[in-house]
Amino acid sequence: MGWCEAREQDPLQDCVYSPVFLALRGSCLYKFLAPPVTTWDWTRAEKTFSVYEIMCKILKDSDLLDQRKHCFTVQSESGEDLYFSVELDCDLAQWERAFQTATFLEVERIQCKTYACVLESHLMGLTIDFSTGFICFDAATKAVLWRYKFSQLKGSSDDGKSKIKFLFQNPDTKQIEAKELEFSNLFAVLHCIHSFFAAKVACLDPLFLGSQAAAAASSASTSQAKYPA
Repeated sequence: MGWCEAREQDPLQDCVYSPVFLALRGSCLYKFLAPPVTTWDWTRAEKTFSVYEIMCKILKDSDLLDQRKHCFTVQSESGEDLYFSVELDCDLAQWERAFQTATFLEVERIQCKTYACVLESHLMGLTIDFSTGFICFDAATKAVLWRYKFSQLKGSSDDGKSKIKFLFQNPDTKQIEAKELEFSNLFAVLHCIHSFFAAKVACLDPLFLGSQAAAAASSASTSQAKYPA
């Protein structure tokens, strides 16, 4: 958690930066106008986002909107882009690691997420499962229409509004099969899929897993120090 500067449009000038306090805690990113002090304060955040339904991007120099360096964006589940600036390069790296860790731990905890969707005017459900991949089923009968592993997803595209077209490879014929679904919360679904893929990749990275183990050991050590038996 820590102070950042949030870039906002101002009708009287091009833009203005305002101090905000961001905190990654458990499954959520919290945006405060002042640091939380009591338990009650956590319920009064200006905005709260689920970490696996948002997208954090560290900006390169070519992506910066003005002279400020050390910036990152958070695209919310509604598609809104939030632009933040921090003081130092090490602060930026710390936020990047924190987002990666929080997302990985939350995906590992929930294991799957289901979203309502529409296929040819029929109400369906799409489950993104960390172990098995993608499962599309009829919302009324629960009958499974199709399922694919993460490795079978060869591409995807969206219209920026509600529709996602998935390109899966059939394991038997090796042919590409297109599946188009319509969602009321497009960006949340896109970000969730990205989070699950990122967590899959992280599971194959020994350096990342090693850092998680070290963090867990450090946390356990701190807890024992604070609360001796």
